[in-house]
Amino acid sequence: MNHDTFIVPPGSKISLRKNYDSAYKANFHEKTDAPVKLQTDIKRLAIYQNILYAQNTYALLIIFQAMDAAGKDSTIKHVMSGVNPQGCQVFSFKAPSTEELDHDYLWRTMKALPERGRIGIFNRSYYEEVLVTRVHPEILQNQQLPQIPPGNQIWKQRFEEINNLEKYLVNNGIIVLKFFLNVSKSEQKKRFLERIESSEKHWKFSVSDVRERAFWDDYINAYEAVFNHTSTEWAPWYIIPADRKWFTRLVVADIICTKLQELNLQYPIVREEHRQQLLQAKYILEQEDELNNS
Repeated sequence: MNHDTFIVPPGSKISLRKNYDSAYKANFHEKTDAPVKLQTDIKRLAIYQNILYAQNTYALLIIFQAMDAAGKDSTIKHVMSGVNPQGCQVFSFKAPSTEELDHDYLWRTMKALPERGRIGIFNRSYYEEVLVTRVHPEILQNQQLPQIPPGNQIWKQRFEEINNLEKYLVNNGIIVLKFFLNVSKSEQKKRFLERIESSEKHWKFSVSDVRERAFWDDYINAYEAVFNHTSTEWAPWYIIPADRKWFTRLVVADIICTKLQELNLQYPIVREEHRQQLLQAKYILEQEDELNNS
């Protein structure tokens, strides 16, 4: 699969409306190609995760951002269905608590970063601070900042801080993968109606989700600013078509597997001293069997 179709080229200026089709599905077919490809990548991911955990050198941070009902939860559920839960952690970031507001805006996500050998998933992230906060700038007043730079300076400042953070993480072995699930406004409406009409999906729906639709264009503009300023060589953005959930999962799984493959992960080399200890343990266990049989 050609990932260039989905990546935001670092340093470029893109338009979500003009450059990315939310209904794109390449040459894949939902009932024939997709299930085989996804299951293959789920198995590949399980193997890579096992080696990642054993090697204990890198960590992988996967960030999901999207409009409401774009399919973040279901993508995480399906793509990560084969991994060992001991090596994976998921954090969902909602409105900050009082404690979190008493710290800098990166604090709550920094303390949730994955350890070496693990995969960490952020369902929303520090990017909310240049998205929701930009669409609703009154939120800044609750962040107890000593001074708010005028105009757009606050956003430029935060873009720079985020880029520096991600560069620091990558330099220290925490690989950053950033996915934006690109759902259309019409598809979002369809999914909202499905949640309203299905009793088992009522828990996923909030009236505030519909209210936020009134700011759709503002969110699109905010996202475009994020992509244009924070898609870097060390942590580029991937814009994933999200009108077809099956294709979303397929692309995300393929990109994750490719990134892990590029790390050239290896099981740790057993030192000679450890090898001798293994042989000694084997001898003890075999002697135990002989004693039991005598």
